[in-house]
Amino acid sequence: MKNQSLTIALVGNPNTGKSTIFNALTGLKQKVGNYPGVTVERKTGFLNLNGVQHKIIDLPGTYSLNHKKIDERIAYQTLIGEYQHEQTPDLAVLVLDATNLDRNLYLATQVMDLEIPVIVLLNMSDLAEERGIKNDADKIQKQLGVPVLPIIAKNKKDIEQVKQAIAKHDLKPPAPLRWKPEESLSNAINEITENWLKPHTNLPNRAYPIEALRLISDNQVPDDFHNHPRKEVAQEIIANAQAEIERAGKNPAAAEVMARYDFIESCTKNGSTRQDEAETTSDKIDAVVTHKVFGPILFVAILLLMFQAIFSWAEPFMNLIDLFFVHAGNTVAETLPPGILNDLLVEGVIAGLAGVIIFLPQIMFLFFFISILEGTGYMARAAFVMDGFMTRIGLHGRSVVPLISGFACAVPGIMATRTIESWSDRLITIMVLPFMACSARLPVYALMISAFVPNENVLGFISLQGLTFFGLYIFGIVMAIAAAWVMKLFYSDGSSTPFMMELPSYKMPKWSAVFYNMFERGWIFVKEAGKIIMAISVVLWFLASYPKVDVPPEIANNPATTEASFNAQQSASSYKLKHSYAGQFGRFIEPAIEPLGFDWKIGIGLLTSFAAREVMVGTLNTIYSVGEEKGSVVTLQEKLIKDKDPETGEPIFTTLSAISLMIFFALAMQCMSTLAIVRRETNSWKWPIVMFTYMTTLAYICSLVVYQGGLALGY
Repeated sequence: MKNQSLTIALVGNPNTGKSTIFNALTGLKQKVGNYPGVTVERKTGFLNLNGVQHKIIDLPGTYSLNHKKIDERIAYQTLIGEYQHEQTPDLAVLVLDATNLDRNLYLATQVMDLEIPVIVLLNMSDLAEERGIKNDADKIQKQLGVPVLPIIAKNKKDIEQVKQAIAKHDLKPPAPLRWKPEESLSNAINEITENWLKPHTNLPNRAYPIEALRLISDNQVPDDFHNHPRKEVAQEIIANAQAEIERAGKNPAAAEVMARYDFIESCTKNGSTRQDEAETTSDKIDAVVTHKVFGPILFVAILLLMFQAIFSWAEPFMNLIDLFFVHAGNTVAETLPPGILNDLLVEGVIAGLAGVIIFLPQIMFLFFFISILEGTGYMARAAFVMDGFMTRIGLHGRSVVPLISGFACAVPGIMATRTIESWSDRLITIMVLPFMACSARLPVYALMISAFVPNENVLGFISLQGLTFFGLYIFGIVMAIAAAWVMKLFYSDGSSTPFMMELPSYKMPKWSAVFYNMFERGWIFVKEAGKIIMAISVVLWFLASYPKVDVPPEIANNPATTEASFNAQQSASSYKLKHSYAGQFGRFIEPAIEPLGFDWKIGIGLLTSFAAREVMVGTLNTIYSVGEEKGSVVTLQEKLIKDKDPETGEPIFTTLSAISLMIFFALAMQCMSTLAIVRRETNSWKWPIVMFTYMTTLAYICSLVVYQGGLALGY
């Protein structure tokens, strides 16, 4: 290879270690997941080699280039040079699973047909040896006619060998159709290429064999990549090509597959040997983990323990953060002279940030556990265990992975639905996915649970608070399932596609990746949420502080109290807040939300939380900071507990009203980012509007039933 900058494409089946190799080559700490479908969109990075910078594209994991699914389409379009705003790759690095070469080589032969210079990496060679599989890279290289390297992606020496192979590659493309289709199939390819593809399409020459073979096996002319103004001509040409294959005694739909696997068998027969496999450790574990009875029980138990640990482990760190911001606010208040700047910083900026930063430990622990589940290979088992149940309620098995991703954030979960072939299945998955309890709901749950759910143990080691936390996540799952079942009754195209998911071997997660992902997600939470919270806190502070009103002397002379901090008849600051723009608006909407157990302050929080759910806590912190006396060292949790109705003297917040609020948050659509991504993925405003309407209506009704039902029962 000359000293020229190259565009290099990483290609391979799902779960072959492409992302790990991508990270090692580029130095970027991309997310590495141990289950199929983690790479939904392409990723790019740069490799500096001998003073030359090369661009590397990590293409979506795919089993073939038939481009029936979106992930296949992205990979195919990039490789043939039709992907928008992307250069045609100069070199393809094929990452194959050394433990399953038969399946992986099918994609490899397709990529080689595109006449792109290729390097083949036999990854996970250590696992292959453990299973008694011996791959002779030299013999396989001779059969394929391209460089072949056995590697272990996590081994730095092996990565250096990959870099050297890239540097030494002569960029000579492999011979076309090296798998040598038999004569009738070859003639059929030529007939379709010469009579249809060349004169009637604008595809690059390298795409002709793949396109011709797809037309032969599918017997239909799609409109995905080019216009077909004379489709009837194409159908006649395809029919003639298929007839020639049938005259040779072959099946046109299977001729390509059989010929490719004959070639693959010759490669593995001469270059790979396999001893009789004993039952592996993964097989023994899977006998329990994927059992039809014990599998679901284990899945629920893991979730329960995970959320219990999140709640328990994060509490000490949350207390430290809470006290830090309380003292920081008091320090600023005492240091700066009284005035607008003092109030803005203390009551707006510091109070707003404190309301969300306090939950950073829980967010980080959540992603810590998710990274471990992905890294060990359990996430794929969870999808497999839930597949049968998902099918019974009318969803596709591929819906499992996006739904599980929704625990972290609905946005990437919705984007992951692109792997679902059926449009109706994909749409239903999108429409119910926001019910999964994302990390943005976690601050509201944690605040209400810690303040109003007793910290008592159940069964000796599980706290009632942790159990409530877990119950809210299960509630979201149940509502998603119920909504999917109802939607399937009204919206279904009747199509059905099988669910195929490979179960990777169990392995120890890469701890550096786990901790990096945990801190990275924590930083993203602070950075992204911080922008919104800063803006909303400043605006909210202004609305809660203006217009300035004169306080009656009988109220202004009352001593400060924290027992009824919002009693406008006793507190000067509360009197000002009541007559502010925010107070007036809150009082205006209070009649609509009062039946749910919410007061006007919660109403303001519900409004601001439509920007992002986690803003709810920051909003409450800002409101209570505006309404409190200077120098108070009281946490938001204590403020909520002590807040009382100025007319009745009863607490504003009770366990019942807290549960009602959490139910509302579990169901309501309060995330503009989610609505925006639904608009992009469905290419219509119809579905975001439907989502917002039905979820918010359902949230109101369920919260109303919970609160009013609780009152009727005497709670």
